[in-house]
Amino acid sequence: MNNFKTAVLMVTLTLMLVFIGGFLGGKSGMTIALLIAFAMNFIAYWLSDKIVLRMYGASEVTEAEAPALYQLVAGLCQKANLPMPKVYIIDQDQPNAFATGRNPNKGAVAVTTGIMRILSREELEGVIAHELSHIKHRDILIGTIAATIAGAISYLAQMAQWAAIFGGGRNDEERGGSPIAALVMMIVGPIAAMVVQMAISRSREYGADKGGALLAGNPLYLAKALQKLDSAAHRIPMAANPATSHMFIVNPLSGGGLVKLFSTHPPIEERIARLEAMAIGSLEG
Repeated sequence: MNNFKTAVLMVTLTLMLVFIGGFLGGKSGMTIALLIAFAMNFIAYWLSDKIVLRMYGASEVTEAEAPALYQLVAGLCQKANLPMPKVYIIDQDQPNAFATGRNPNKGAVAVTTGIMRILSREELEGVIAHELSHIKHRDILIGTIAATIAGAISYLAQMAQWAAIFGGGRNDEERGGSPIAALVMMIVGPIAAMVVQMAISRSREYGADKGGALLAGNPLYLAKALQKLDSAAHRIPMAANPATSHMFIVNPLSGGGLVKLFSTHPPIEERIARLEAMAIGSLEG
């Protein structure tokens, strides 16, 4: 169901690009915007793992340095038939974790020192299984494609704004629609694209929750972990970059209102409810 939802949202983003691109910049403008967005996200795709790990001061650990954590990751990888990812520890009090890597052969799992302090072994197993699910289903790639299309729409809007300021824009054959409609499109288009992009990210989180619950063998492991992590994230601040906050298992940033609207994470209550429903279903089965 989450894969179908992601596919629908990706198609929606693509149609938005075609429609807004044709309306604001014509074929040439749309092509230029897409190429710029693709180039930027292509670079980010190949280097994002190194960038984000360095950004949070993550230190790679061996089995000898962190035997319990390393063996937990190795056991789940064997169960999921995944290559062993690199394992990192981040010296941060806020309990959190994320996975990165452009494909399963280049995967990495990072956990904070805080998460290792407050979670039981079973709860940590649920968290690691969630992150490995992200790697297995290539969510980094899906997120990059979504960011490319959303970025292209934003570039189109910026190009249209500059064209309007300097009196440029499409030629008479491509011109169409009213100036007011174009203005609305310039403002609403990027916001709508961002909302759809965030929805894709939330859909992948639900998918990773389900995949992680199945891999760990008990949905309640992850449900209990999420409850602890969400509570701690509101009490213990973390100097997280908003551009990378979507990578963490729970949002390291706190806030309400518009922050929730543009959140890359589903409501924690809904995530826990789904996991508890999975647990009840497995018992009944």
